[in-house]
Amino acid sequence: MIEETILIVDDEADICEVLDISLSDLGYKVYTAGNGEEALQVFERTKPSIVLTDIRMPGMDGIELLRRIKEQYPETEVILITGHGDLDLAIRSLKLEATDFITKPINDDFLEIALKRAEERISSRKRIREYTQNLERLVREQSEKLVQAERLIAVGQVVDGLASAMRNITEDFEGDLPYFNELPCLVSVHNREYDIVAVNDLYRRRLGERTGCKSWEMYLQTPDTKERSPVIKTFKTGKGQRSKETLIDIQGREMPVVVHTAPIRNKDKEVELVLEISADLVEVNRLQEELRASQERYQQLFDAVPCYISVHDRDLKLVATNKRFKEDFGESGNSYCYEVYKHRNNPCAECPVVKTFEEGISQQYETVVTSKSGDAHNVLIWTAPLRNTLGEITQVMEVSTDITQIRKLQDHLASLGLVLGSVSHGIKGLLAGLDASIYWLDSGLEKKNEERIGKGVSALKLMTRRIRNMVLNLLYYAKERELNLERTSVLAFTHDVANAFEPKIQGQPIRFVRDFQSETGVFEADPGILSSALVNILENAVEACLEDKSKADHDVVFSVKEESDAILFSISDNGVGMDRETMDHMFTLFFSSKGSRGTGLGLFISNEIVQQHGGSIKVESAPGRGTEFKITLPKKAS
Repeated sequence: MIEETILIVDDEADICEVLDISLSDLGYKVYTAGNGEEALQVFERTKPSIVLTDIRMPGMDGIELLRRIKEQYPETEVILITGHGDLDLAIRSLKLEATDFITKPINDDFLEIALKRAEERISSRKRIREYTQNLERLVREQSEKLVQAERLIAVGQVVDGLASAMRNITEDFEGDLPYFNELPCLVSVHNREYDIVAVNDLYRRRLGERTGCKSWEMYLQTPDTKERSPVIKTFKTGKGQRSKETLIDIQGREMPVVVHTAPIRNKDKEVELVLEISADLVEVNRLQEELRASQERYQQLFDAVPCYISVHDRDLKLVATNKRFKEDFGESGNSYCYEVYKHRNNPCAECPVVKTFEEGISQQYETVVTSKSGDAHNVLIWTAPLRNTLGEITQVMEVSTDITQIRKLQDHLASLGLVLGSVSHGIKGLLAGLDASIYWLDSGLEKKNEERIGKGVSALKLMTRRIRNMVLNLLYYAKERELNLERTSVLAFTHDVANAFEPKIQGQPIRFVRDFQSETGVFEADPGILSSALVNILENAVEACLEDKSKADHDVVFSVKEESDAILFSISDNGVGMDRETMDHMFTLFFSSKGSRGTGLGLFISNEIVQQHGGSIKVESAPGRGTEFKITLPKKAS
């Protein structure tokens, strides 16, 4: 079955349509374009393997299209359609590496021959590419084998060289090994008579002058000490040994050691000498204890830092976290950072850890993360690459500072600025209204016209009420607003909210459902403020339904019922729903999932009002399954 794609370019739509039908029947995936400029756009999007184009076209002709395609994609096969008077152009196209040309009117047999030639060229390139890849693989495998063989030869040469060097050392320095004096180990060389022929300074200081002694005499003596001697075993087997032994130091104390021996061969490959290196286990244990203590100190420092510290591998998995991180985000285990921080299923778009791996330098980034308790935290992130001994980045450390309180202060100031900006325009209108009110009063009093006086008083009352509301809103942002609590009928209040909201939904393809419990009693609330919070949430539900294009019918259900000491309002919809990240941030100031259509103020204000009443909001949602807001308010405000 043919799997090639083909782009047909011709300014005559009928020819494109006929060729589209004909070539589709042959099994090609066909794209069409009416001119050269459109053809380049379609080509960039589809990358067809064959282009069939007319030479004569308005604007960019077929020869220029051929040249442009071949410059960027030289392996694309281009077949040109020519008229009888275009043979010179057709021959020129072959010089530009066109695959073939056919003349109008198009003969089906000639077209199939040209297409077959194009397919053969494509197939040939594929086979050559496969052969080249196989050849490269064989060359790579053989090269690796050759390198391995060379390494083995080199190792053998190094061993021979070391044996020769050790032999020369023992010949040149009678009883001394100055080349090993810097090693923190006991080093000695033994001959075939099992005599010690050379030692380093540390050996001499710890065990005394042992040159000329037998190889086993410095060990703790037991009936089988000689037979267990690592040096004797090395001479007999020709292989290095490793064992735990006990030496007797110069003061007669026992010294536990780990002994390593290595044969030193002569030119005839016979074991001529044995090198013995002993590491003091007491010193090793001391160094290990120091290392463990250092690790504990670093861990304490790691945990004491008042920041979130985490270490990430290249897969963005958390491999280490500090105490503060565990307290707020839990044990990360082998989790991905974006799962723990953001409750996402895929990496963040501007991940600073990924950038650090890619660029090899520290990054700074600010974002909002969500703790295990569901609280949102503004964090300022610094990253640092962690490298191995070869300088390669193996992990990235991330240090995150919680700046939530700073951002809250900034957000509050910013929101106050927004309110002041909008209020300034409103004040201008109110001042104009006050001027008008005063004018009506002055003129009415002057002319003793009661109608004008009445208009002036009414206008003055209206302006006063508007000024009062504006000042209260301003105070709400500037400082916590005092609630005007009243004992309110729950059912009457809920109907008032629904009546205020329902006109806003008229004309929309959404059904508004009231589900009110008949016996709900009374509760303490500021009806004006609380109703605005609930209307905000209802409007959010309408937006979610309008945004959902997957369903024809949508419902917004507003319900209320009485619980033991509380009133439970519920606002649910079957709209688009929300993912976990949106739910975590929905009550954050200026956060909006609506892009430029949202201010990020509505749900923030609603949550503030409900909390000020001593209540809480819980949200249940899932993408495509709608959302439910559960607002719980105490019957008696505290």
